[in-house]
Amino acid sequence: MPASLDAFWMPFTANRQFKSQPRLMVSAKGMYYTTADDRQVLDGTAGLWCVNAGHCREKIIAAIQTQAATLDFAPTFQMGHPAPFALADRLAKMLPGDLNHVFFTNSGSEAVDSALKIALAYHQVRGESRRTRLIGRERGYHGVGFGGISVGGIAPNRKSFGSLLPGVDHLPHTHNLEQNAFTRGQPQWGAHLADELERLVTLHDASTIASVIVEPVAGSTGVLVPPKGYLERLRAICDRHGILLIFDEVITGFGRLGTGFATDYFGVIPDLVCVAKGITNAAVPMGAVFARDGIYDAFMHGAENAIELFHGYTYSGHPLACAAAQATLDIYEEEGLFDHANHLSGYWEEAVHSLKGFPHVIDIRNLGLVAGIELESIPSKVGSRAYDCLVRCFENGLLIRTTGDIIALSPPLIIQEHHIDHMIEMLGAVLKEID
Repeated sequence: MPASLDAFWMPFTANRQFKSQPRLMVSAKGMYYTTADDRQVLDGTAGLWCVNAGHCREKIIAAIQTQAATLDFAPTFQMGHPAPFALADRLAKMLPGDLNHVFFTNSGSEAVDSALKIALAYHQVRGESRRTRLIGRERGYHGVGFGGISVGGIAPNRKSFGSLLPGVDHLPHTHNLEQNAFTRGQPQWGAHLADELERLVTLHDASTIASVIVEPVAGSTGVLVPPKGYLERLRAICDRHGILLIFDEVITGFGRLGTGFATDYFGVIPDLVCVAKGITNAAVPMGAVFARDGIYDAFMHGAENAIELFHGYTYSGHPLACAAAQATLDIYEEEGLFDHANHLSGYWEEAVHSLKGFPHVIDIRNLGLVAGIELESIPSKVGSRAYDCLVRCFENGLLIRTTGDIIALSPPLIIQEHHIDHMIEMLGAVLKEID
C-alpha cells in the first residue's frame, strides 16, 4: 500500500473526498475486483466500460509478456513492425462496408481528435478547404482532448477550458423523460431530432461543414439510447450535403450491444469510427480510427515520398498493445462473447427494469448489455443521491458508475445470469436505503 495518497492527482474524481475514505482495488479476476481490505466486489461496469472479456485473462497476459520479451518498441514513423499491419487487417475484416483502413492511437480521446483532424484534412485534399465546421451533440462525450471537448456537450467538461475550438456547433440531445421514460430498447419518439442538422446546414451552409460526430449510444452522459430512425436520418442528411459522419464507438465497440459494433446493430455505416477500451480489454492502452476506402484513397496522391497526413503518436501501433489486442480478439471469437451478450440482453433487460418502482427511480433505459437507471435529484444537490448509491454499493460488494444522478451499468461480457441477479439484488437493496 502507498505511504501517501497525496501525490497522485486523480482524474474525474473528488480528490479530497476520495482520499479521506479511499476505495482501492488491489487485484482482479474474471467478474470481480479484490479490495485493499480483501473484499470481493462484483464489477458492474467492466472497469470503465472497457474490460469486456473479464479481468486478468491468461491469454492476454501471456501475449503481453511474450511481446515485451521479443520487441518492446519500434517506431511507426517511416519505419514499422509486423504487429500493427496484422492487427489492422484483422480489425478491418470485423467492420461492415468499406471501413477498411485503421489509424492507431493510444486512447479514445486520441481517436476522436484523430478522426476530427482526418475529416478536416480530407476535405482540404479534395479542394473543399472551406469545410472546417465540426458538429457535435449536447450531452455528448468524446474524450478530453481539445477537439473532443469542443464537439462534446457535457458542460462541466468544457467550462474551465476557455473558448475551445472555433467553428463548432451542436445538435440537441435525444433524452426526453416525458416521452420515453422506462423504454425498453430504442425509444419510438425522437427520430425527428436528427432534422436539426438540416437547420444547422441552413444556418452555416453545407459548404462549411466538415463532419458530424455522435455516440450511437451516449454512454458517459447516462446511457442515452437513440430513437428508432434517428441515426438513419443523420446518415441521409450527411450524404445529402457531403458531410462526413463519425461514430464514436469507444464504448459501444467490441460487443457491448451484442454485436461487434453499433454500426452493425443499427445497420448504419458511418465514414469514420472511433474505438478504444475493448480493443485490448484495457490491458494496454490503445485506440483506433476506422476510415472508409474513399477517405484513405483521397490522401494517396502526389509524390510517393511525401507524407500524406501530418499526424500520429509515438506509440501508434505499439507492439504490446497490438499483442494484447490480438489476444483479446481471440477470446472474443473463441468464447463467442458478442453472441453471449446478445443472448443475455433479454434477461438483462428484464432484470434492470425490475427496479421500476424502487425509491427515487424516475427512468430505466437499456440496450444490449448496458443500462442507465436515473434517480430523482435532490434540489440543490444534483448528483449526491447517485454518489451515495455508488459508495454504498461499493461497501456492499458492487461496482457501479454514476454521472449526475444516473447510475450506469455495463458489465463484462462474460457475465452470467446469476451475476445479473446478484447485481440487481445488491443495487435494489441500496436504492431502498438511500434518502
